[in-house]
Amino acid sequence: MFDRRLVTHFDWPFIATILTLMVVGLLTVYSSNALATSAFRKTLHVRQLTWIGIGLVGMLVTCLVSYRSLGRFAYVFFGATVFLLAVVLVIGKTGLGAQRWIRVGGLAFQPSEFAKLGLVFFLARYFDDHREHLRDAKTMILPAALTGLCMLLVLKQPDLGTALLLGFISLGMMLMVGLDWRRLLPFVVGGGLVAPVLWSVLKPYQKRRILVFLDPEMDPLGAGYHIAQSKIAVGSGGLFGKGWLEASQSQLNFLPLNHTDFIFAVLAEQWGFLGCLVILVLYFYVISKGFQIAID
Repeated sequence: MFDRRLVTHFDWPFIATILTLMVVGLLTVYSSNALATSAFRKTLHVRQLTWIGIGLVGMLVTCLVSYRSLGRFAYVFFGATVFLLAVVLVIGKTGLGAQRWIRVGGLAFQPSEFAKLGLVFFLARYFDDHREHLRDAKTMILPAALTGLCMLLVLKQPDLGTALLLGFISLGMMLMVGLDWRRLLPFVVGGGLVAPVLWSVLKPYQKRRILVFLDPEMDPLGAGYHIAQSKIAVGSGGLFGKGWLEASQSQLNFLPLNHTDFIFAVLAEQWGFLGCLVILVLYFYVISKGFQIAID
C-alpha cells in the first residue's frame, strides 16, 4: 500500500510553486484584515496557516499511499459526501442566507467542498471500471444521474455556483474519457427549452446575481456594488501596485468580502498588474502540470 519511491521523487519545482502560492495567499489574507476590528477577522491568517499545515501533512500522507489504493475507497468516499450533503440540509449551520456548514466541536466545514473531490474520485473509479464501454452513451447515465443528485442537494442549500461547478467537473471528465460531444446536443437543446422553468424557480437574489454578472452596471449600489468596488480596487493597483499593507480600497472596507470572494482584487491592488500576471502564470503552471500528471 505504501510507496516510498513517491517521497524520494518529488517534483521540486512543482512543490516550490505550490508553496509560493500558499505564502502569497497567507500574506494577502493577513493584509486584507490588518485593520479589521473583529477578533475573528484579525486572526483569519492564523486559521489559514493552520489549514496550510494540515494540507502539507495531508500531502505527505498521500504521497506515501499509491493512488490505486485510494481508488478502492472511491465509492465509499463519494457515498459519504452525498450523505453529508443530505445531513447539512437538516442540521447544517446557516450563514449569509445559506445552510452549508456542519460544525463538529470547534471545527466547521462545508460538505460541498468534499463533494468536489468525492465526485472526481467516483468518476475516475467508475470510468476505470467501465473502460471497455466508454464510447457507449449508456455508460454515462449513472454518473450523470449521481452528478445531478449532488447538484440538487447543493442547490437546496442554496449554492448555485458550487452546483454548476459540480456539473462542469462531471461534464469535463466525461468528455476527457471519450464521450462524443455530439451526444450532448439533445441535452443542450432540452436545457434551452426548460431554461424558463429553471429561471422561475431561482431565488430572487440568484436571479439578481446572474443579471448583474451579465450587466454589472444595472445596480451599482445594490447587487452590482461588489463588482464595482472590486474593479476600483483592481484599477487602483496600476502596473506595480500600492504595496503590501498599503491597499486602502480593500483595507478600509470599501471592498466587501475582501478576505474571501474578492481576495484577488486585494492582490491586484497591492501588487498591481505585474503581480497578478506572475500569480496567473504560477497557476497556469500548476494546472498544466496537473493535466500532464493525469495524462501520464
